[in-house]
Amino acid sequence: MAQSKFLSILLLFFVFPCVSKAQSTVNNKLISPRIRVIMDNDFSGDPDGLFALTHLVLSPSVEVRGIIGSHLNANDGFDRSKTQAENAAKKAAELLAVLKIKDQFPVIAGSNTAMVNDSTPVKSKAVDLIIKEASRIDTSLPLYILCGAGLTEIASAVLTDPKIADKVTLVWIGGPEYSDLALPPPNYSSPEYNLNIDINAARAVFNHSQLKLWQIPRDGYRQALLPYSQLQLKVKPQGEIGKYLTTVLETLMARIQQYHLNLGETYILGDSPLVLLTALQSSFEADPSSSEYALRPCPLINAQGGYDYNAHGRNIRVYRRLDINLMFNDFFAKLELNK
Repeated sequence: MAQSKFLSILLLFFVFPCVSKAQSTVNNKLISPRIRVIMDNDFSGDPDGLFALTHLVLSPSVEVRGIIGSHLNANDGFDRSKTQAENAAKKAAELLAVLKIKDQFPVIAGSNTAMVNDSTPVKSKAVDLIIKEASRIDTSLPLYILCGAGLTEIASAVLTDPKIADKVTLVWIGGPEYSDLALPPPNYSSPEYNLNIDINAARAVFNHSQLKLWQIPRDGYRQALLPYSQLQLKVKPQGEIGKYLTTVLETLMARIQQYHLNLGETYILGDSPLVLLTALQSSFEADPSSSEYALRPCPLINAQGGYDYNAHGRNIRVYRRLDINLMFNDFFAKLELNK
């Protein structure tokens, strides 16, 4: 009996710690990248892109191959400078510094201007990055281009090298509602914000390319509502990155109040679905299985930024309902785990 008790004590002190250590080691290897991504976003504009970038780089199932800072509309109130793309890249680099992530992947400025028409590409190192990554033959990981702004860089990349069109999936936050799927919000803008950044680029992607396209139009991305209460309780306490993101958003809220605009108690983190549809795909038969989309012929984008029906358009996904709970719960958990 005494020998049995002694052995039990030995197990408690030696075997159990060894098991825990082994499990910890294994857990670090349980998740590895299964897709490649390049994020293209107007980080010097709406801060939703900074939230999405944080979520993305904290997601171990994606291999980030590059971050592109892209331009806004020339008349955008967020940044009226002539160096919008450089400013966007600087904001992305600033965020990565707060996260203590440095030199793990390139942060590149795209073009500072939109395309002059729907057939002439812009030239930039960002366009070169997309083409180079899409042309790789040394990996089988699928490549997703995540655009939370205009489409200047991806449109230019495909125009420059049409062969890459079938080697990437473009996930785009932008475009107005489809009239048979949803109604626009009150006092809506036309053209839709992201499409209006570069209508010619949107026309190049929709009208002339064969890119595989997953679109989250305005009625989709407006579902990504972060309550101010959750910003305070779930984001702000999470170390330096939580403070940084909260400060960025609260600074904007205070700025908007100067123009006598009342945002209420939610903010649309409209770029975060880029992470939901890629990093958070289902385990088996990988796909964004908890979100709903309609499969439809790709419409033509007209000169005014509206849709024209195209019976011969390639099939695209138009996301109608997003799993916002999964998206935000995962974001909050990763912030806490990495604070």
